[in-house]
Parts: sequence; C-alpha cells; structure tokens
Amino acid sequence: MTETPPSPPAPSTPLTLAEVEAKARAAHATQTDKAGRPYAEHLQAVAEGVRARGGDDEQIAAAWLHDAVEDEALPGSWLEEAALSRRTKDIVLAVTKLAGEAPEAYARRILDTPGALLVKEADLAHNADPVRLAALDAPTRTRLIEKYAKMRALLGL
Repeated sequence: MTETPPSPPAPSTPLTLAEVEAKARAAHATQTDKAGRPYAEHLQAVAEGVRARGGDDEQIAAAWLHDAVEDEALPGSWLEEAALSRRTKDIVLAVTKLAGEAPEAYARRILDTPGALLVKEADLAHNADPVRLAALDAPTRTRLIEKYAKMRALLGL
C-alpha cells in the first residue's frame, strides 16, 4: 500500500485593504500620537497620502501597517505569516526603523526597496504637517522638524 503524499497547503486568500485597515486599527487601538490623538488617524492619513500620490493597493496596505512592527503593535512573525504580497511585506520592513539604526542606513533601505519611498514620503508629510506639529511643545516640535527635514534630504524629497 502506497501512501498519498500530503497535499500542499491551500494558498491563503490575500487580505483585502479593508482587512488590512481593520487589523492595523485594532493593533494600534490603545496608542496615541505625540499630541494625544488616536494613532489610527495617522495611519489613515498616510494611507490616504499614498493613494493621493498614485500608490497601488500593495503600497496602501503597507501604509496601514507602516508602524506596526516598529511600534510593536504587531510582531514581525505576524507580518511574515500574513496573507500579504511579498512586496507589501518588504515595504513595511523597509520603513521599519531599527533601534539604534543610523538615519543614512534607514534611508538607503527605503531607497533600495521598490515602492517604499512613496510610503515614507506620505508618512513624513503627515508627520511634518504644521497643524499636527502645532499641538506639540516647542522643544519637541523643533526636534521633529529637524528630524523630518534630515530624512527628507537623505531620501531626496
């Protein structure tokens, strides 16, 4: 009697943008930004910024998830196992700043990853929004303005 080899696992149905959004919102549900606003507002603004800049669905999905691993809202293992395209995962990993990483190395990884620059551009645009920055204390505002300007320069934006 011969054994039938096991069937390969069924391919996962890719997550829809609505499912990615729901996962990101749930993962960041208890977080607020530096001004005390719900963090999901930032995620939505970045996703909308990617869409407005002509980004595709993979980039929009990455925008929803762009801070999930860095902020430890979702473990890296979730990202690797998620039913997302390799490109979406690569973009999320590219825009995930590593602890102690030099800004130059971070910028190089973004520039070397197809599709990541657009996501980071939308992220920086929202982070540097004067209305958002006005809600912060002066020292924090000054520090962040300088940080975002340096990153934009490193990325050629």
